[in-house]
Amino acid sequence: MRLLYTLLFHLLVPIVLLRLYWRGFKAPEYRKRWTERLAIYKQKYPDNVIWIHAVSVGEAEAVFPLVKRLQKQYSSDNFLITTTTPTGSARVQNVLSDTVTHVYLPYDLPSVVSRFIKIFKPKIAIIMEKEIWPNLYAQCGKQNIPLFIINARLSANSAKGYKKIPALVATALSNVTAVMTQTQEDCDRFIEIGSAKEKTHVAGNIKFDIVIPEQAIEQGKRLNKQLFAGRFVWIIASTHKGEDEIFLDMYQQIKQAIPSLLLLMVPRHPERFKTVKRLAEERQLKTIMRSSNEHCTSDTDVYIADTMGELKMLYAAADIGFVGGSMVPVGGHNILEPLAVDLPVIFGPYMINFKQISDNVLKMQAAVQCQDEMEIIKTVQQLYDDINFRKSLTQQGAEFLRRNQGATDRIFNVLENYL
Repeated sequence: MRLLYTLLFHLLVPIVLLRLYWRGFKAPEYRKRWTERLAIYKQKYPDNVIWIHAVSVGEAEAVFPLVKRLQKQYSSDNFLITTTTPTGSARVQNVLSDTVTHVYLPYDLPSVVSRFIKIFKPKIAIIMEKEIWPNLYAQCGKQNIPLFIINARLSANSAKGYKKIPALVATALSNVTAVMTQTQEDCDRFIEIGSAKEKTHVAGNIKFDIVIPEQAIEQGKRLNKQLFAGRFVWIIASTHKGEDEIFLDMYQQIKQAIPSLLLLMVPRHPERFKTVKRLAEERQLKTIMRSSNEHCTSDTDVYIADTMGELKMLYAAADIGFVGGSMVPVGGHNILEPLAVDLPVIFGPYMINFKQISDNVLKMQAAVQCQDEMEIIKTVQQLYDDINFRKSLTQQGAEFLRRNQGATDRIFNVLENYL
C-alpha cells in the first residue's frame, strides 16, 4: 500500500510545486526556500537534533512553551523546528530566533525523507496534532528514532477518511512510540485507525497552558489608550474569505446604536490584507492600515492589522472579540488566547476544529456562540450595555483555562524518558 502511495506522490510532485509557485503570486514567501521541501539545503545545519514539527501558526504558538521548557532542560542540545507554511516559519523565527534551526517539512517521498533524516539525525521526533506521513514515519522506525504525536486530535470526519486506507495508516502508526491526545474522543479515534491501545492515551490540550507575555498585555493596553481612546473596540480576529464582508456589512447597523464602535480587523492570511481594505473602502468606511502608522480619529471606522505576530497584543487592546473561521465552514480558530487576556469572546456556528473546547466553554458560560448575524448584533449590543455581563464572561473564561491546564507537564514528563 505504501508503494502505491509513494508512486502517486511522485506523480503529484510537479503539481504540488506548481501550486507553490501559483500561491507565490499572492504570498511570495511560498516561492522562497522551496528546495527545503525536497530536503535540499544551501548550508550545513546542526545534527543530532531534538526535532519538533508544527504545521502553521496555531500549532507553533501552542508548542512554544514546551519548546522553551525543553531548551531549558536540555540546553546543550540542538533544536530543529519544521513548519509547512511561511506564516508558521515567520512565527518560529520571530519567537525562537537563532535558538533553533528552522526548515520546511520535506515532502513525504522515501529519498527526500531519507536525506532529511541523514542530514539532521534527529534523536527524537515530536509531531503536533495529526500529521501522519507514511514514508517519514517508516524512516523514523527504520532509524530507531522515538516518534511522538503530541496534542493529537482527530475529528470524526478525518477518522472516517483514514479508516478507508487502514493498511497505510495503521502501518505508519506502528512506528509511533506514543500518541498523546487532547481528549478521550481523540484517543478512541486514533485507536480506531490503528494506533496501539497501550501507546495511546489522553494528555490534554497544551493550548490551555498558554502564557501571554505581560509585555504584550501592557503594549495592548497602551495602544488602546493612545490610538483607540474613547472608542469601543471590537476585534474580529483570524478572518477568512467571506467573513470580512459579514462584519463590514454589520458595522453600519451596529454603529447606529454604538457610535463609538471601531472595527479592528485581523485577516488570517497576509495575502488578504489589501483585499479587506478594498472591501471596507467599497462600503465607504474610513479605513486605516496598522503599517501606515496613522492615528485613528473619531470618524475612523476600520483599523486593519496588516502585521504579523501581534494578535495577542491586539486582543489586549480590544474591548470585545470575535474569533473568525467560525462564520464560514472553516472550522474555527483558537479562542483560548483572547480568554487569556480577559477579553469577552464571541464565535460563530462553525467550530468543528475546536468542538470540545467550544462545547465546554459554553457550558461554563465563559463565551458566547452566535448562529447568525442577528445574534451577533444582539450580543455586541448586550456586551456594550452590560459591563457586568462582560466581567462575568472574563471571570468564567479565566476559570475555564485554569481547570484545563497541565498538558505540557504531562507531555514533558513522557518525553524526558527518551532524552
